Amino acid sequence: MDRERVRDVGRVEHGGSDDPGVLDLSANINARTPDGVESVYRDTFQDARRYPAEPPEAYREAAGVYVDCDPGAVVPTPGGLAAIRLAIDLAVEPGDSALVPTPSFSSYAREVRLQGVEPSFVDHEEILAADPTEHALAIVCNPNNPTGTLYPREEILAFAERCRESETHLLVDEAFLGFTERASLAGTPGVTVARSLTKLFGLPGIRAGFAVATGEMREAMLAARRPWNVSISALSTGRYCMRQSAFVAETRRRIRRERQRLRDGLGDRFEVHPSSAPFLLVEVSDPGVDTVLKAAAEHGVALRDARTFRGLDDHVRIAVRDQEATDRTLAVFADV
Repeated sequence: MDRERVRDVGRVEHGGSDDPGVLDLSANINARTPDGVESVYRDTFQDARRYPAEPPEAYREAAGVYVDCDPGAVVPTPGGLAAIRLAIDLAVEPGDSALVPTPSFSSYAREVRLQGVEPSFVDHEEILAADPTEHALAIVCNPNNPTGTLYPREEILAFAERCRESETHLLVDEAFLGFTERASLAGTPGVTVARSLTKLFGLPGIRAGFAVATGEMREAMLAARRPWNVSISALSTGRYCMRQSAFVAETRRRIRRERQRLRDGLGDRFEVHPSSAPFLLVEVSDPGVDTVLKAAAEHGVALRDARTFRGLDDHVRIAVRDQEATDRTLAVFADV
C-alpha cells in the first residue's frame, strides 16, 4: 500500500453494538455458541505462553475437512476480512480494475482502493453475468450481504470458468455459507475462497478464519502470510468449532425457522428481500429508516442502517437469531 494514497481511503461502517444492554441485531452473529467451547478457550491459557505452531497444521487439517478441500490449500487468517485483504493484495496492482458487487459488503471497495485500484461496480444480481475481461479481480459474496442472495452453484462455476479464460482472479466470500446446506467452492481452480468462523459459531471477538486458494495464488498467499498470524486461542477454538456438525445443523434449522417467522410477520406491510442468510433486508420507505431505528432503540434493539451500503436509501438489515429476537423485532415494527 502507498501511505499517501491510503490517507484518502475512508473507513466503512459495520454493524455491531458494544452496549451489553442492547439486543444487537445490527451484526449477523449466531446467538449461541457450541457446547464446551468456553472450556476449550480457557484451556489454551498455558499454551498461549508460547508461540503457536508454525505452520498451524492441525487447524489446516480441520479446515480441510470442514469445507472438503486439500488442507495444503488452507491459509489460516485472523478472520474472514484478513483473508479478503490478503487475496486482494496479491491479485491486483495499482491501476488495475476489479469487479465489485453492489450492494454488498462495503469493505470490498475499500480494500481494492487501498491497493490503488478503482472498483468497477456491478449490481449484485448481474455480477455472474458480467464480463471479467480487462479486470484483474472479480468478487462474489455468497450469500450476498446485505441482500441474502444465494447464487446457484452452476452459475458461479460458469463465471469462474470465464474468469479463468480471461486470467481474472475470482474471490468468493463465503462468510455466511455455513448457515446454508450449500457446499463450498474451496479448491476450485482460479478461485480464492474466504471463510469466517466467527459468525456461525457466535464468536466474533476470537478472530478466526481462513482462505482456500489453488495454484500460484495458493503459493503466494502461503508465502505472504505472517507467521503466528492466528493466536493459539483462536486456532484451538476454531479447530474445535469446525468439528461441531450437530451444532451447525441445529443452527441452520433455527435460522430457517426464525427467518420465516420474521418474513411472515413483516411481509404484509414491508417489502422483505428473499434471503438464504442469517439476516433479512427490509425496505422501510414508509415510515422511514430513522423512524424504524428510533423505535428499535426505544425497545432496546439495534438494527443495521442499510443506508451505509451503496445504493440503498430506504432499508434496514435485521439479523436472524432466535425466538426471543424475532419476537422483539416484531414488537418494534408493530410500533412504527
